[in-house]
Amino acid sequence: MSDAELILFTNPMSRGRIARWMLEETGAHYDTEIIFYGDGMKSAGFRAINPMGKVPALRHGARTVTECPAICAYLADAFPEAGLAPAPPHRADYYRWLFFAAGPLETAVTLKSFGVELSEQQQRTAGWGAFSDVIDTLEKAVTAQDFVAGPKFSAADVHVGSHIGWGMQFGTIEERPAFKAYWARVSDRRAYHKATEIDDTLTPDQQ
Repeated sequence: MSDAELILFTNPMSRGRIARWMLEETGAHYDTEIIFYGDGMKSAGFRAINPMGKVPALRHGARTVTECPAICAYLADAFPEAGLAPAPPHRADYYRWLFFAAGPLETAVTLKSFGVELSEQQQRTAGWGAFSDVIDTLEKAVTAQDFVAGPKFSAADVHVGSHIGWGMQFGTIEERPAFKAYWARVSDRRAYHKATEIDDTLTPDQQ
């Protein structure tokens, strides 16, 4: 698929860093539009791209994709030559952990960071259950094999790895040895370092 008109709408202080890392992994050419917090993200112009008024958003020709796990999965399929998704018959772990990070992990970590503690009854009702169960399950996922979808790095590692890296950096995920070892593996990549350098060097008035 052509990479013509591939545009990332992002802000360097956002989850857009996940999308940029994934774009760099594909090797595709893309343009960037920085969207400011406040009036920029909530403007009618940007809401026409993402009605949520949130970044990142990705435009690929006439297509628009939002939500980081969707962007990661879309780009892996749009640029198969990059080898960022297992063959379809072998995608069970790929889908499982990509969406585990998007659902139970992000929800549990966010609620805990907001000081919200679920009762036992609420844990039975909520899809993610107890925070401790989520983190223990995540640890098993990153120790079962070198990467969450198998022996090879994939788009799922971009998403899962980003959550673990940020979580340990900001103290919302404890620095377990398994998490530190996994993060060291997935972040030791040219695409990650290039994406990080791009976002880190954006001028303060763009943030």
